[in-house]
Amino acid sequence: MTVYDELVARGLIAQVTDEEEIKDLVNNGKAIFYIGFDPTADSLHVGHFMALCLMKRLQMAGNKPIALLGGGTGMIGDPSGRTDMRQMMTPETIQHNCDCFKKQMSRFIDFSDGKALMVNNADWLMDLNYIEVLREIGPHFSVNNMLRAECYKQRMEKGLSFLEFNYMIMQSYDFYELYRRYGCNMQFGGDDQWSNMLGGTELIRRKLGKDAYAMTITLLLNSEGKKMGKTASGAVWLDPEKTSPFDFYQYWRNVGDADVLKCLRMLTFLPLEQIDEMDKWEGSQLNTAKEILAYELTRLVHGEEEAEKAQQSARALFSAGTAADMPTTEITESDLANGKIDILGLLVAAGLCTSRGDARRNVQQGGVSVKGDKVTDIAVAYTPDEINAEDFVIRRGKKKYCRIVCK
Repeated sequence: MTVYDELVARGLIAQVTDEEEIKDLVNNGKAIFYIGFDPTADSLHVGHFMALCLMKRLQMAGNKPIALLGGGTGMIGDPSGRTDMRQMMTPETIQHNCDCFKKQMSRFIDFSDGKALMVNNADWLMDLNYIEVLREIGPHFSVNNMLRAECYKQRMEKGLSFLEFNYMIMQSYDFYELYRRYGCNMQFGGDDQWSNMLGGTELIRRKLGKDAYAMTITLLLNSEGKKMGKTASGAVWLDPEKTSPFDFYQYWRNVGDADVLKCLRMLTFLPLEQIDEMDKWEGSQLNTAKEILAYELTRLVHGEEEAEKAQQSARALFSAGTAADMPTTEITESDLANGKIDILGLLVAAGLCTSRGDARRNVQQGGVSVKGDKVTDIAVAYTPDEINAEDFVIRRGKKKYCRIVCK
């Protein structure tokens, strides 16, 4: 199976501009490709996971990745998939976020000896002259075509700022500069980026002539991947300070039955033959597949030692109700009332509920358990000795757990 055929078999490719040319580049290690990452936070999250895995996969096949940090486009904000304008960030915040991204990306991509590049589009976007952009770049973009783009259409009723309207031009200019500076001949992005990517391809051809070529590929589920990074309690981050390896493992351990094989194909480096065998699995065997998925992805992000610890802790949690490596919250005497703390206070202190009202609803709906037993009384309270028992684990729903320690 060729490299390109494997990308298709894993469900990664949605559409391309020139499939035969792209096959030749990818299969023969001649692709110099980029994927962009706007630094909207100080950590990557699982919504970026597919892109990082794809870059690693193609680099292993001899192709050269360019990780483009959006220090410039981050000043504008991508309107794709948003219902309102993104909050403006200071240059200092953007730079800090870029620095954090660099460290995390190095776990996936080998930047040594020129095997990959990491560049920041602030290097060319921040110095652009406004009039020069209007004269040199503006004529190559049709406003009518831009307004037909899905990323803009979905915002027209709620309001699209002129600032955001320029995002397509800036992203297209990125591809032009990467092609001109580094010979970048391919770009990857999600379905929601298709119009922006085509704009870049067209800009290269218009500015540099029809002999200049550049390819575009979209990732089938990259847009879905962005949603993958969000849960009811917030984002699932790659930074262990934001999402512990145990919570990261648990996130993937709890994916839906219908999604586990899809995630294994798209996000892991297990042979397709091994994953195809799992297609026959059902019932409790699907839990084994989820364990494999969780272990492989935790190992990729946090290393083998943390993956082993997370897996052992998760298994201990399900078998005996305890886990040595699960998230732990400390409370002190100041959190007690008359020598005890009630279940609502514990849920809030553990970060499992946002408020006492939220905690009350979860208890009343039967979604809370302590030491494996469901809690139905909102007034139940615990002493420090009870809390410090080895098996005192509080659970909200099926996916959120915490050990409480009273100091």
